[in-house]
Amino acid sequence: MTPDVLFQSLWNDYIQRLCPSANHIHELLREDAELINDHIALRTFNVSPLGIETLAKPFLDVGYKECGDYLFEKKKLVAKHYEHPDPNQPKVFISELKIEECSPELQAVVAQLVEQLDHSKLKGHEFLYGGRLWDLSYSDFQTLSEESEYAAWLAAHGYGANHFTVSVNQLNRFEEVKEVNAHLRTADYTINESGGEVKGSPDVLLEQSSTMADKVKVEFSDGEYTVPGGFYEFAKRYPTASGDLYTGFVAASADKIFESTNT
Repeated sequence: MTPDVLFQSLWNDYIQRLCPSANHIHELLREDAELINDHIALRTFNVSPLGIETLAKPFLDVGYKECGDYLFEKKKLVAKHYEHPDPNQPKVFISELKIEECSPELQAVVAQLVEQLDHSKLKGHEFLYGGRLWDLSYSDFQTLSEESEYAAWLAAHGYGANHFTVSVNQLNRFEEVKEVNAHLRTADYTINESGGEVKGSPDVLLEQSSTMADKVKVEFSDGEYTVPGGFYEFAKRYPTASGDLYTGFVAASADKIFESTNT
């Protein structure tokens, strides 16, 4: 297993199941060189055996190292990000929902999902892009949505990248994140406006924007319904005092990026 093989598998799942529009957006931004993927993001619950450590292991096995910790109090989330010694490899951002801070109703639904787990399917790396490891009713999806859009998304889709990210630094046609947004709007894509169309600033060394999630069909135990899937993000990084581009994340910005999958 190599990072390239792992990310290709994640990409194939992402464009087929979660964000079919990503291929078109990729073509809209493609230049002479292959687009650089700045990072991906994965979601999970902080319930054994589904915590961040389980999702991180396949990345650690191919050379990634833990680099940063983040807290999102209102959304009841914590996260870590990981980097590879090869700076050309994408960064990985993994978050988890703190179940113990949620309502008894949400905890009960998640407990039902965890009870269905075949723990053997969490070994190796295939589960990272394997989708749902449990059955879920649409009524339970709605129950989760009322309290946590994050929990509902994860319960509906299971495991897979909720977004890939184009590195704006690489682009020649566009220097600014706002220019990328404007270009995508001309192709009828909706930009996430929560917290402003561009999250962050040069002062925090990172600017980000994203599309709103694709609407995708999901098979629930009580029928097929259309729900938010994955989205595409765009990031511009600025140099630190050492002259190297900042490689971390900004919690206040990521907080608003999460809302790209809101219903």
